[in-house]
Amino acid sequence: MNAAEARGGRSAQLKHTGLRPGWTTGACATAATTAAYTALLTGDFPDPVSITLPKGQTPAFALAVEELAEGRASAGVVKDAGDDPDVTHGALVRSTVRRLPPGSGVVFRAGPGVGTVTLPGLPLDVGEPAVNPVPRRLMREHVERVAAEHGDAGDVEITVSVDHGEEIARSTWNGRLGILGGLSILGTTGVVVPYSCSAWIDSIRRGVDVARAAGLTHVAGCTGSTSEKTVVAEYGLPDIALLDMGDFAGAVLKYVRRHPVDRLTICGGFAKLSKLAAGHLDLHSARSQVNKPFLADLARTGGATDDLGSRIATANTGLEALRLCEAAGVPLGDLVAARARDEALSVLRGAPVAVDVICIDRAGVVVGRG
Repeated sequence: MNAAEARGGRSAQLKHTGLRPGWTTGACATAATTAAYTALLTGDFPDPVSITLPKGQTPAFALAVEELAEGRASAGVVKDAGDDPDVTHGALVRSTVRRLPPGSGVVFRAGPGVGTVTLPGLPLDVGEPAVNPVPRRLMREHVERVAAEHGDAGDVEITVSVDHGEEIARSTWNGRLGILGGLSILGTTGVVVPYSCSAWIDSIRRGVDVARAAGLTHVAGCTGSTSEKTVVAEYGLPDIALLDMGDFAGAVLKYVRRHPVDRLTICGGFAKLSKLAAGHLDLHSARSQVNKPFLADLARTGGATDDLGSRIATANTGLEALRLCEAAGVPLGDLVAARARDEALSVLRGAPVAVDVICIDRAGVVVGRG
């Protein structure tokens, strides 16, 4: 590996910001669950408690609270969001683990401060606790690991709660999404990437410079780790071709306009890229929202009926709008990708850069190409 390769890629971007990463609520809930279940089986709480995250990191968490009672155990971890201005920084995330009858598996409950899903369009069914799929998977995996170590079946109920979570949730978009009663337990990697506009945009520029210096002609702006995996699978791109774009689509496009490469792929979640399609260059939820009436109009150009258009315009989320169109055979994903590509080309202002756009869903399945 040459010097340019050693400096490039997503990991180099993270280092270049100079900001300290933190841990998601999902990682904290997993640590608390692991400690509580271990205590339920052994009578002792591991402190600190170590967990394994999706990318192989093994952070250790100190326990802030612990309680052992007949048939149940509780542990809590204070969330450290690093240098990110996360509203949940410092929140106490608790997990209570209780035995269930054989064959019950792992059941999740929402405790105080954790919301419940009340509207469709999210990756969880209505009525479910707002504990997202990746944190659920992490907790199940760690329950299975602890159960195997101690000869238990792993049939447990996990109740996740967050102290003052309902109050904290008023500073989030949960209410508009129909998540009522508290926060969502989130995280796809377990790591909170620190957010700083100037530092992050500077790291994007450096990523382009490194890719060009290495002689690469194809780079990809990715909104996160899932989209990064998608473009690697699609094109076999090396690490230094991957730009951790995050929400800064405009930063990528404007810099590539001045420092062209032959080809730029933009890959991200359908909802985020629908914002680019609507003309937004900053995709952060605090500064741009999914425009459902825009999606309805776009769907009509692809054959959606007026009735379907009305349902899209009043959908709870972009994902719900996409699913409505999929059921009706309307290629909304492709329409959004194509419009996002057009917007990207308009920002590039004739620079000699070929652009393609890939929209994915939360599971990383490609739902649109343009």
